Amino acid sequence: MNDSVNLFTIGFTQKTAQKFFDTLVKAGVKRVIDTRLNNVSQLAGFAKKSDLEYFLQKIGRIDYTHLIELAPTKEILDEYKKNKGDWATYEQKFLKLMAEREIEKRIQPEIFDGGCLLCSEAKPHNCHRRLVAEYLNGKWGNVKVCHL
Repeated sequence: MNDSVNLFTIGFTQKTAQKFFDTLVKAGVKRVIDTRLNNVSQLAGFAKKSDLEYFLQKIGRIDYTHLIELAPTKEILDEYKKNKGDWATYEQKFLKLMAEREIEKRIQPEIFDGGCLLCSEAKPHNCHRRLVAEYLNGKWGNVKVCHL
């Protein structure tokens, strides 16, 4: 595969709805790929699944898909979030999970091209969306990642 895959990532916390949707539209995102384990929480505000799907289509004609196989397990997430776990341990366990799930074989690269991985973290540094993007680039070698 020689064509590069242009993949964006974004978190919705610490952003107004206007900033969030304007950023996606301006970047030319075609599809938001929700990587959250829980995407129906009231805490998500405008990023709650049913609302988000509607807003994306209405505001930017952007498609929405939820790929639960790109989310951490509840155990991995709880150990890090609730038990104040170590980021390096979380990263290692999450990358092992992606390898076990063989996401690079199960999901077609076309889905990611022009796509934007979504999770809640404001910044990509300690976030699984960055790990997914880097993992896929490691497997395919052609993923250009842009954190919005």
